[in-house]
Amino acid sequence: MYIKYLKLKNYRNYDELHIELNPKVNVFIGLNAQGKTNILESIYYCSIGRSHRTNKDKELIKWDKSDTLISVYVSKERLDKKIDVKIFKEGKKGININSIKVSKISELMGILNVVMFSPEDLKIVKESPSFRRRFLDIELCKLNKKYYYNLVQYNKVLEERNASLKKWANIKNDILDVYDQQMAGYGSYIIRERYNYIEKLKIIGSKIHKEITSDIEEINFEYVTSVKDIIQCNEELIKNLLYNRKKDFERKTTSLGPHRDDFSIKINGVDTRIFGSQGQQRTSVLTIKFASLEIIKELTGEYPVLLLDDVLSELDTKRQKYILKSINSLQTIITCTGISDIKDYLESDTEIYKVSNGIVEKC
Repeated sequence: MYIKYLKLKNYRNYDELHIELNPKVNVFIGLNAQGKTNILESIYYCSIGRSHRTNKDKELIKWDKSDTLISVYVSKERLDKKIDVKIFKEGKKGININSIKVSKISELMGILNVVMFSPEDLKIVKESPSFRRRFLDIELCKLNKKYYYNLVQYNKVLEERNASLKKWANIKNDILDVYDQQMAGYGSYIIRERYNYIEKLKIIGSKIHKEITSDIEEINFEYVTSVKDIIQCNEELIKNLLYNRKKDFERKTTSLGPHRDDFSIKINGVDTRIFGSQGQQRTSVLTIKFASLEIIKELTGEYPVLLLDDVLSELDTKRQKYILKSINSLQTIITCTGISDIKDYLESDTEIYKVSNGIVEKC
């Protein structure tokens, strides 16, 4: 899988852009705030139907325009796909795949798989469980439409259950029984899929991390959930929700379920979030992202597109070398402020572009 071309119109600081991309490595260089990340953001948007930088679609539209258009042409082993996204200032958007309008975001998932690595990804290691759940949900939604459906339905039932707990002090138990049954049905599927993904991440990530650290460090991932028996997940969730019902009444919110779950990241048995050095935390994210590449390749038969947003400058030489020697088999789009530090590690089949105030020129 690779992107043949990208078109932008009225996107962020771009009036118009039409660029054909190299199937291998593409490097965009330029000073900060010139539009390099905007290119990666637009590609990412075409992958999952949302930005990684904002929840407000209207922020993607050039400030003096009424709408924006993103188009990407994706070359795939079986059938090429053209994705067109139009976003309007009033908040509406339309997505077409091969000129056919899609009615649900789930229809977009899996058409263009990408893995993005940006400085903000350190939050996966350093911040609250919500960042790690979001990472898992995005990766699984790209790979599994059924997961996306169950996640959407679970969140709807959770919202209704929480609203009922806040609104009625004496809500009937039989109503909560219905909510609990529904939450357990959708939630057990979510938990099992997350657990299986973490098991893959554990196996693949361990090998990658040992290679990056010259076999000095061993990384381990564990899914953290209130459910102790993954096989009997549905029944256990119902039981746990009933057991915690009194607490939920008091707090007026649902205290357990996949919306509260997490996964741990340990290096040599030590919690990386609390005790890991800055270097270990960066390496953990690098391991997670490159393991994600391999998981997507294993499950779909094709490597995704790799987006590296100004991360090479954040890494030491050894980690830079690992990235640059690992990208020969997939399309990679890199942004950086200069090429001097990495040019010795790039293959001859590399396109370099200069970005200046929304203008892209091939070097």
